[in-house]
Amino acid sequence: MDAFQFFTKVDQTLLLGLRAKTIEELLNGIRTVQDSSIYFHTHHFLQQHHFLSPEPPNDFAYWVTEVLGDDILGEQLWSVDTVQFNSIADLRARFISILENALAESPRRIEAPRGQEFYFMAARTFVLPTGYSARDLSEFAEHLNKVSVNSIYFHMFDAKLRLKTGENDFSRWFRDLRKTALADAIKRMDPYSYTLDGLRQRISDSVKRYGTR
Repeated sequence: MDAFQFFTKVDQTLLLGLRAKTIEELLNGIRTVQDSSIYFHTHHFLQQHHFLSPEPPNDFAYWVTEVLGDDILGEQLWSVDTVQFNSIADLRARFISILENALAESPRRIEAPRGQEFYFMAARTFVLPTGYSARDLSEFAEHLNKVSVNSIYFHMFDAKLRLKTGENDFSRWFRDLRKTALADAIKRMDPYSYTLDGLRQRISDSVKRYGTR
Protein backbone atom coordinates (compact mmCIF):
# COMPACT_ATOMS: atom_id res chain seq x y z
CA MET A 1 0.00 0.00 0.00
CA ASP A 2 1.36 3.42 -0.96
CA ALA A 3 2.09 5.84 1.85
CA PHE A 4 -0.11 8.89 2.21
CA GLN A 5 1.76 11.98 1.07
CA PHE A 6 0.75 15.22 2.77
CA PHE A 7 0.76 18.19 0.41
CA THR A 8 0.03 21.84 0.99
CA LYS A 9 -0.93 24.74 -1.26
CA VAL A 10 -0.08 28.36 -1.89
CA ASP A 11 -2.53 30.57 -3.78
CA GLN A 12 -1.70 33.61 -5.88
CA THR A 13 -4.74 35.89 -6.19
CA LEU A 14 -5.50 37.13 -9.70
CA LEU A 15 -7.65 40.09 -10.65
CA LEU A 16 -9.50 39.15 -13.84
CA GLY A 17 -10.35 42.64 -15.06
CA LEU A 18 -14.08 41.94 -14.94
CA ARG A 19 -16.42 43.77 -12.62
CA ALA A 20 -20.16 44.08 -11.97
CA LYS A 21 -22.18 46.97 -10.67
CA THR A 22 -25.65 45.40 -11.09
CA ILE A 23 -27.27 42.01 -10.63
CA GLU A 24 -27.41 41.60 -14.42
CA GLU A 25 -23.68 42.17 -14.70
CA LEU A 26 -23.03 39.80 -11.79
CA LEU A 27 -25.03 37.14 -13.61
CA ASN A 28 -23.15 37.69 -16.86
CA GLY A 29 -19.85 37.45 -15.03
CA ILE A 30 -20.77 34.21 -13.29
CA ARG A 31 -21.78 32.78 -16.66
CA THR A 32 -18.45 33.56 -18.30
CA VAL A 33 -15.60 33.52 -15.77
CA GLN A 34 -13.25 30.58 -15.47
CA ASP A 35 -13.94 27.79 -12.99
CA SER A 36 -11.18 28.97 -10.67
CA SER A 37 -13.05 32.25 -10.18
CA ILE A 38 -16.25 30.49 -9.08
CA TYR A 39 -14.15 28.39 -6.71
CA PHE A 40 -12.36 31.47 -5.38
CA HIS A 41 -15.54 33.35 -4.57
CA THR A 42 -17.17 30.38 -2.85
CA HIS A 43 -14.24 28.83 -0.95
CA HIS A 44 -11.40 31.26 -0.28
CA PHE A 45 -13.05 32.92 2.73
CA LEU A 46 -12.83 29.76 4.80
CA GLN A 47 -9.14 29.24 4.08
CA GLN A 48 -8.20 32.86 4.79
CA HIS A 49 -10.27 33.07 7.97
CA HIS A 50 -9.90 29.56 9.34
CA PHE A 51 -9.82 30.85 12.92
CA LEU A 52 -13.34 32.27 12.68
CA SER A 53 -16.60 30.46 13.30
CA PRO A 54 -17.73 28.18 10.44
CA GLU A 55 -20.43 28.78 7.84
CA PRO A 56 -18.82 31.74 6.03
CA PRO A 57 -20.77 33.52 3.29
CA ASN A 58 -19.88 33.27 -0.36
CA ASP A 59 -18.72 36.52 -1.95
CA PHE A 60 -21.77 36.78 -4.23
CA ALA A 61 -24.19 36.71 -1.30
CA TYR A 62 -22.10 39.14 0.70
CA TRP A 63 -21.93 41.71 -2.12
CA VAL A 64 -25.62 41.49 -3.00
CA THR A 65 -26.59 41.91 0.66
CA GLU A 66 -24.05 44.40 1.96
CA VAL A 67 -23.45 46.55 -1.14
CA LEU A 68 -26.70 46.38 -3.09
CA GLY A 69 -28.89 45.98 -0.02
CA ASP A 70 -30.98 43.20 -1.59
CA ASP A 71 -31.58 41.07 1.50
CA ILE A 72 -34.02 38.64 -0.13
CA LEU A 73 -31.75 37.75 -3.04
CA GLY A 74 -28.74 37.77 -0.76
CA GLU A 75 -30.41 35.20 1.49
CA GLN A 76 -31.08 32.96 -1.52
CA LEU A 77 -27.42 33.16 -2.56
CA TRP A 78 -26.33 32.66 1.03
CA SER A 79 -28.38 29.45 1.27
CA VAL A 80 -26.39 27.65 -1.42
CA ASP A 81 -24.93 24.62 0.36
CA THR A 82 -21.49 24.41 -1.21
CA VAL A 83 -20.74 21.04 0.35
CA GLN A 84 -23.47 19.40 -1.74
CA PHE A 85 -21.68 20.11 -5.03
CA ASN A 86 -19.04 17.83 -6.51
CA SER A 87 -18.26 20.03 -9.50
CA ILE A 88 -17.77 23.71 -10.21
CA ALA A 89 -20.11 23.41 -13.19
CA ASP A 90 -23.01 22.39 -10.96
CA LEU A 91 -22.18 25.09 -8.43
CA ARG A 92 -22.04 27.74 -11.15
CA ALA A 93 -25.37 26.54 -12.55
CA ARG A 94 -26.99 26.93 -9.13
CA PHE A 95 -25.96 30.56 -8.82
CA ILE A 96 -27.06 31.26 -12.39
CA SER A 97 -30.46 29.73 -11.71
CA ILE A 98 -31.00 31.83 -8.58
CA LEU A 99 -30.04 35.07 -10.32
CA GLU A 100 -32.06 34.32 -13.46
CA ASN A 101 -35.18 33.53 -11.43
CA ALA A 102 -34.76 36.67 -9.34
CA LEU A 103 -34.45 38.88 -12.41
CA ALA A 104 -37.43 37.20 -14.08
CA GLU A 105 -39.62 37.84 -11.04
CA SER A 106 -38.54 41.43 -10.47
CA PRO A 107 -36.01 43.56 -12.39
CA ARG A 108 -33.19 44.86 -10.20
CA ARG A 109 -32.22 48.46 -10.97
CA ILE A 110 -29.87 49.15 -8.08
CA GLU A 111 -26.26 49.93 -9.01
CA ALA A 112 -23.30 49.58 -6.69
CA PRO A 113 -21.78 52.89 -5.55
CA ARG A 114 -18.61 53.86 -7.35
CA GLY A 115 -15.68 51.90 -5.94
CA GLN A 116 -17.89 49.12 -4.51
CA GLU A 117 -18.41 47.13 -7.69
CA PHE A 118 -17.98 43.34 -7.57
CA TYR A 119 -14.51 42.48 -8.87
CA PHE A 120 -14.14 38.94 -10.18
CA MET A 121 -10.98 37.27 -8.99
CA ALA A 122 -9.40 33.85 -9.20
CA ALA A 123 -6.40 32.08 -7.74
CA ARG A 124 -3.43 30.33 -9.28
CA THR A 125 -2.64 27.40 -6.99
CA PHE A 126 0.83 25.96 -6.37
CA VAL A 127 0.84 22.49 -4.76
CA LEU A 128 3.90 21.71 -2.64
CA PRO A 129 5.10 18.65 -0.71
CA THR A 130 5.23 19.01 3.07
CA GLY A 131 7.86 16.34 3.63
CA TYR A 132 5.44 14.30 5.73
CA SER A 133 4.16 10.88 4.69
CA ALA A 134 2.28 8.15 6.54
CA ARG A 135 2.45 4.40 6.07
CA ASP A 136 -0.20 3.59 8.68
CA LEU A 137 -2.84 5.26 10.85
CA SER A 138 -0.43 5.91 13.69
CA GLU A 139 1.89 7.91 11.45
CA PHE A 140 -1.08 9.62 9.84
CA ALA A 141 -2.39 10.84 13.20
CA GLU A 142 1.06 12.05 14.18
CA HIS A 143 1.66 14.03 10.99
CA LEU A 144 -1.89 15.37 10.83
CA ASN A 145 -1.08 17.44 13.91
CA LYS A 146 2.11 18.81 12.33
CA VAL A 147 0.96 19.98 8.91
CA SER A 148 -0.47 23.44 8.36
CA VAL A 149 -4.16 24.22 7.97
CA ASN A 150 -3.44 24.83 4.28
CA SER A 151 -2.63 21.14 3.98
CA ILE A 152 -5.90 20.21 5.69
CA TYR A 153 -7.72 22.53 3.30
CA PHE A 154 -6.03 21.01 0.24
CA HIS A 155 -6.82 17.42 1.14
CA MET A 156 -10.39 18.04 2.35
CA PHE A 157 -11.78 20.88 0.23
CA ASP A 158 -9.74 21.03 -2.96
CA ALA A 159 -9.79 17.25 -3.27
CA LYS A 160 -13.57 17.01 -3.26
CA LEU A 161 -13.87 19.06 -6.43
CA ARG A 162 -10.65 17.65 -7.90
CA LEU A 163 -11.81 14.02 -7.54
CA LYS A 164 -15.46 14.80 -8.41
CA THR A 165 -16.66 11.76 -6.46
CA GLY A 166 -17.69 13.32 -3.15
CA GLU A 167 -14.54 11.75 -1.69
CA ASN A 168 -11.58 13.57 -0.18
CA ASP A 169 -7.92 12.50 -0.12
CA PHE A 170 -8.08 11.25 3.46
CA SER A 171 -11.17 9.07 3.09
CA ARG A 172 -9.90 7.66 -0.19
CA TRP A 173 -6.63 6.55 1.45
CA PHE A 174 -8.45 5.09 4.44
CA ARG A 175 -10.60 3.11 2.02
CA ASP A 176 -7.45 1.78 0.33
CA LEU A 177 -6.33 0.64 3.79
CA ARG A 178 -9.64 -1.24 4.08
CA LYS A 179 -10.68 1.00 6.96
CA THR A 180 -14.16 1.35 5.52
CA ALA A 181 -15.89 2.68 8.64
CA LEU A 182 -13.24 5.38 9.04
CA ALA A 183 -13.37 6.26 5.33
CA ASP A 184 -17.16 6.59 5.45
CA ALA A 185 -17.02 8.72 8.60
CA ILE A 186 -14.59 11.19 7.03
CA LYS A 187 -16.50 11.25 3.76
CA ARG A 188 -19.78 12.03 5.57
CA MET A 189 -18.18 14.81 7.58
CA ASP A 190 -19.35 18.32 6.66
CA PRO A 191 -16.05 20.24 6.60
CA TYR A 192 -17.89 23.56 6.37
CA SER A 193 -19.24 23.07 9.89
CA TYR A 194 -15.82 23.53 11.51
CA THR A 195 -12.90 25.88 11.53
CA LEU A 196 -9.86 24.25 9.93
CA ASP A 197 -8.25 23.59 13.30
CA GLY A 198 -11.56 22.18 14.50
CA LEU A 199 -11.68 20.00 11.41
CA ARG A 200 -8.18 18.73 12.12
CA GLN A 201 -9.28 17.71 15.62
CA ARG A 202 -12.44 16.02 14.32
CA ILE A 203 -10.44 13.96 11.83
CA SER A 204 -7.96 13.01 14.54
CA ASP A 205 -10.80 11.93 16.84
CA SER A 206 -12.30 9.82 14.04
CA VAL A 207 -8.99 8.06 13.43
CA LYS A 208 -8.86 7.14 17.13
CA ARG A 209 -12.49 6.02 17.15
CA TYR A 210 -12.65 4.02 13.92
CA GLY A 211 -9.05 3.13 13.28
CA THR A 212 -9.28 -0.34 14.77
CA ARG A 213 -12.47 -1.30 12.89
